[in-house]
Amino acid sequence: MRKYWIDNLRWVTVLLVLFYHVIYFYNNKGVFGGIGGFGDGPQYQDVVMYILYPFFMPLLFILAGISARYALDKYPAKDWFRARTRKLLVPSTIGLFVFHWMVGYFNTAVAQNTSVFDGIPGVAKYALMAISGTGPLWFIQVLWLLSLVLLLVRKLDKNDRFWAWCGKANIVWIILLGVLYWLGSQTLVKNPRPESADGLLNLYKPLFYMIPFLLGYFLFSHDEVQERLGKVWIPLLGCAAVAGGILIGTTFGQDNTSPQYLGTPLNNLYGWMMCLAMMAWFKARFDRTSPFAAYMTKSSFGLYIVHYLVVASLGYMMKMYTQLPPWAMYVILTVAVFTLSPLLYEILKRIPFVRWAVLGEKKS
Repeated sequence: MRKYWIDNLRWVTVLLVLFYHVIYFYNNKGVFGGIGGFGDGPQYQDVVMYILYPFFMPLLFILAGISARYALDKYPAKDWFRARTRKLLVPSTIGLFVFHWMVGYFNTAVAQNTSVFDGIPGVAKYALMAISGTGPLWFIQVLWLLSLVLLLVRKLDKNDRFWAWCGKANIVWIILLGVLYWLGSQTLVKNPRPESADGLLNLYKPLFYMIPFLLGYFLFSHDEVQERLGKVWIPLLGCAAVAGGILIGTTFGQDNTSPQYLGTPLNNLYGWMMCLAMMAWFKARFDRTSPFAAYMTKSSFGLYIVHYLVVASLGYMMKMYTQLPPWAMYVILTVAVFTLSPLLYEILKRIPFVRWAVLGEKKS
């Protein structure tokens, strides 16, 4: 029986990612990648980043781990990994050269680094823009890598003994597993060296994201664990809200993506409690579907793939070439990302080669 709450939580989280990128693009907290804010004063709308960043990507990895367990129960590992490669690796490699080079152009413009293109051949410019267009696709690149790791890990638990043992965890042990969440954050390079791969490691965080992914596979894929969470959704949401309030109240104004910030116990407590609370809430209250939910379940991956072109291009053009007030830029960009992204996805999925290269979809 399909678990609609997982589908619903996944697409809702993707929509949160879209909204996060609107706020992030204009933040003035020093977060890498945005175009910058509107002066040095406080931008209270940036609180959205502090609310969402500690948990929404780990939550997507947890859900991916759960889904991997269910898929591998139905299909041979070889077939599953082949499908993962088409869905994840193709869009994040070939798709860069088909579509995301446009994102790379605007990423370079945002960074005011267009001089990198001076004096080099057009083919090299195109390759640089394609690589620079990776953007949010880091998520599916890491997910493909973790899918490969999972196949190796499964060989150590051929008889599912460890998986069965994990299913016995009660709510206390589930909460205490937040220690693993914190330990994962300690793998970040606290003082990244310039001109090294440290910054890239801190962006991709493969060791950190491996923990929620494997917890999704071994722990949260159990029906019994999901039921235990669903019974305590109100206390979990309350605890997460308290932890988040303290975190934001004491740290607002800092770069909330820095390794020092991400490694703090309070950030990890809030992030872990929110992951648990969101799963518990959706299990208890949103285990149903509708025509809209069914559409979002099918299209949320595609929206994630294409949305950043809307953010980067329109966000850049408004900031650099208009005199619109800041509130208008936020409103226009929010409306655009939630309307143009589905339109762009619907167009791309109807173009045969592009559908495969950019979205990882086979012919309908």
